[in-house]
Amino acid sequence: MKKRITKFIALAMALVMVLALAGCGKGNNNKNNNNNPTSSPDTPSDLSALAGTYDITVWVSESAGVADLTKTQIADFCKDNPGIVINAKVEGVTEAESASQMIASVEDGADLYCFAQDQLVRLVQADALAKLGTATQQKITELNDKTSVQAATVGGVMYCYPMTSDNGYFMFYDKSVIPENHLDSLEDLIADCEKAGKMFSMELTTSAWYNAAFFFATGCKSEWTIDSEGKITGVDDNFNSDNGVIALKGMQKLLKSKAFNSSSAGSDFSAAVPSAIVVSGTWSTAAVKEALGDNYAATDLPSFTVDGKTYHLGSYSGCKLIGVKPQNDTKKSAVLQQLALYLSNEKCQLERFKLVGWGPSNLNAQKNADVQADVALAALAKQAEYAVPQPQIHGSWWDIAKVYAVSAKDANTDEELKKALETYEATIKGLFEMSVNEKEAWTVIGSMNGDTNWTTDIPMVCKNDVWYSEAIKFVAGDAFKVRQGKSWDVNIGSDGKAGGPNFDVTEDGYGFVVFTYDKATNTGVIKLEKSSDVYGFSVIGTINGDTWSKDLTMEIQPDGSWLTKEAYELKAGDEFKARQGLGWDVSYGNGGDNYKVETAGTYYIKLTTDNKIELIAK
Repeated sequence: MKKRITKFIALAMALVMVLALAGCGKGNNNKNNNNNPTSSPDTPSDLSALAGTYDITVWVSESAGVADLTKTQIADFCKDNPGIVINAKVEGVTEAESASQMIASVEDGADLYCFAQDQLVRLVQADALAKLGTATQQKITELNDKTSVQAATVGGVMYCYPMTSDNGYFMFYDKSVIPENHLDSLEDLIADCEKAGKMFSMELTTSAWYNAAFFFATGCKSEWTIDSEGKITGVDDNFNSDNGVIALKGMQKLLKSKAFNSSSAGSDFSAAVPSAIVVSGTWSTAAVKEALGDNYAATDLPSFTVDGKTYHLGSYSGCKLIGVKPQNDTKKSAVLQQLALYLSNEKCQLERFKLVGWGPSNLNAQKNADVQADVALAALAKQAEYAVPQPQIHGSWWDIAKVYAVSAKDANTDEELKKALETYEATIKGLFEMSVNEKEAWTVIGSMNGDTNWTTDIPMVCKNDVWYSEAIKFVAGDAFKVRQGKSWDVNIGSDGKAGGPNFDVTEDGYGFVVFTYDKATNTGVIKLEKSSDVYGFSVIGTINGDTWSKDLTMEIQPDGSWLTKEAYELKAGDEFKARQGLGWDVSYGNGGDNYKVETAGTYYIKLTTDNKIELIAK
């Protein structure tokens, strides 16, 4: 729906006296909810003018105990602010799913919700976040580390509250295998793993988030330009450079090793062929501790050497954020902003650290003795010197940037490495050269045809507002999604929701992906069909006395041939053809002529893989 500017509704005089600032912002663009302001006023420490009862919904992490802890923290907020009563429905929702659900329908979404920083632009574009007031932004900036403040900001405007600063990666290792004096040398670490017959796990061919570490090490960058509306307008990327070639040479040292395993799972330490090193984050801590016991250790990433020069691996850093949905009720908006500020304060961050081990963004909480004694968080802090705050990135980049690692694994010359980076650069530029039609077009992407890294989009065409793929050969266990503009910014899963789960294929054979999309709700319906109005074949002719007016459906078979769904009673002299897409551009009979039935009977009609008609008796 059309976006429009809205102003805050004036509060009662008593409330006006305590509001430090008021703002105006862009209206929410979801159905039946166009008048919600997206800027929030700052409020003072005395919240007596906000006394009242508020019914709210809160989405927090699904991690065990987080919802119950949040309920307790909300109760503590109310105790600290007599007169404010909050009836909170607290639900456990994954950070990625919370963003997808909010984008699908802001109106139906939670009043206060937690999400990962890489979802921020999508939420800003959907008008799903209320901006913070000026004084609140200043307070957040003073209380939290620089990385988390940047993560909460788009186009110079802060939209949410940092609650962690631990979404980065570092190196877990097995002390019984890895000598301490080898920790800073990638080459020594690889040799240690190979000698012990153990794996070095790092997601290089399957995750751009991890393989970018080598490019950051050599000073490369990929910085995306975003306007105040959250729209990505350009990119400053120099991966395709001499330093980029050095990065791939460093990456090859691990890619070509027999110890290489493209994974970041903490459970790799206890796998059938166990790892001695896993590059991962704090979310793997429990699994690593359980697997390694007394041999548990963690530190920053190592350095690699190319042509006599040493480069320390970089990384991405990130955080979890708390956002507030825009509200029509300005008092409720002010209360929600104060609650979000409370839930992200030093006390609450330390409580979550003790419960689930999350690393605080609050500067005072980071100085806590228990936080500093945590092995994983200490490793993350050590790696922070080399980390790049994860910016808002075009959704397609994550797939595009995996490809150079796959190419580097098999490359043997500098020219081959340069070619991989040239392809990468051309694809990046192509994101901004798409026509309007290309940006709106839907594609299928998944693990079909051995594309385990989800690198190739299969085009779809639109007919009567329905999107159709060509025939795709599936194997049971394949998975796919549909996405728009070859980007993950807008993608639909098997449940029909934005960002939903993969569509899982259960049997071998050919199929057509058929998709209908509702732009107003950002939802859709995905079907996997054996026939298609665009690419499928049907039979038309004089069958059953018809006069070439009714198409009889055919279904694609596991070998790629086509067979009518039903058997038909055919008379000697009946004529027909098999045609594609209910049209005459592609049709087959007896050569260029109609196929004529010679012997009456009940038959299935088959179009073979070499485009010949066969009758199969029932």
